[in-house]
Amino acid sequence: MNTKEKLSTFLHHPLLRDYRLLFGLWMLLAVVAALMKMHSHNNFLIFRGVFWHTWQQTSLFAEYPQEYWDVNHYGPLFSMVIAPFSVVPEWVGLLLWCLVLTLFLWWAVRRSLLTNRQQLFVFWFCAHELLTALYMQQFNIAIAAIILLAFFLIEQERDASAAFFIVLGTLVKLYGIVGLAFFFFSRHKVRFVLSLVGWGAVLFVLPMLISSPEYIVGQYQEWLQCLTEKNADNLFATHQNISLLGMVRKISGSPDYSDLWLIGPGLVLFALPYLRFSQYRHMAFRQTLLASVLMFTVLFSTGSESSGYIIALIGVVVWYTCVPWQRTSWDVALMVFAFVLTSLSPSDLFPAFIRKELVQPYALKALPVALVWLRLCYEIMSKDYAEAKALR
Repeated sequence: MNTKEKLSTFLHHPLLRDYRLLFGLWMLLAVVAALMKMHSHNNFLIFRGVFWHTWQQTSLFAEYPQEYWDVNHYGPLFSMVIAPFSVVPEWVGLLLWCLVLTLFLWWAVRRSLLTNRQQLFVFWFCAHELLTALYMQQFNIAIAAIILLAFFLIEQERDASAAFFIVLGTLVKLYGIVGLAFFFFSRHKVRFVLSLVGWGAVLFVLPMLISSPEYIVGQYQEWLQCLTEKNADNLFATHQNISLLGMVRKISGSPDYSDLWLIGPGLVLFALPYLRFSQYRHMAFRQTLLASVLMFTVLFSTGSESSGYIIALIGVVVWYTCVPWQRTSWDVALMVFAFVLTSLSPSDLFPAFIRKELVQPYALKALPVALVWLRLCYEIMSKDYAEAKALR
């Protein structure tokens, strides 16, 4: 048996396809992350603060150096999301938060219309990136789940449920708004729009149950101002703007241009596939657009952090696995490149010198995903996805 055959035999081992094993692994990652961060979990302290400051009707976006460093950037609705994890002892809340985030993403993948092969690929390929996000206690894990759910609920003609998750993600971290990119796939567009309006009203007023209408309206206004200021602060920050925008800016070292010079062409490339109306009927084409949304969200945001790449890497997996044609050796090389540079680079498994002197200063974590997204843009404008019915 040659090396290729041995590798194939290993990859088809029943244990690697056992969902119980994978579920246990993902839950173990959540527990490990919580335990390792038990004495250093600043992000979770910020999150808890959103609930208590809403309860006390103090600013959600002011500095509270006696409680944590940095400031909150999540919307007032987050106070209701984090509430159950804020009223229990701190260590219990942290552990439950990591477990629930992991369980939410697991559930979203399992409830999706992804094939078993695609799901297994997501669970294995993204496990390390999940751990990176869990170390930071980041809501980006939930954003990945929200985008997946928005797409597949629309596919299942459950537009009201899809609208709920889109509004939830938008009013918590804005990223959820990208779920509107799936509007054109809805078979019930009027119902979808009405559901967006209805859920928007309900979730907008929901935090008023623990505060007041005047306070929540004021906090939404303050939130928009906070996000504007944060965008300017992110441009050259080492641990922020880890995106295509940030990579270009940090490599060039120039502050004297507008990101619109990149965002404009990016939006054109993102939007052009929507003109291929004849391809809409193919699931693989629609899944490729899902992959594009997942990657675009991270690549073209100055607020992108290392932990946000759990969103983008799920998009990379969907791109690789959804098409009806055979992937090339170049595609395989891109996947390996993405796993090594994007997923492993923040960890101690990656050479420290390269990480500290090249990857972090120049936001190179974004490079493999950017290359995958550009290849996706080429494929989605030039390929025929007709055979994708076999993937249903």
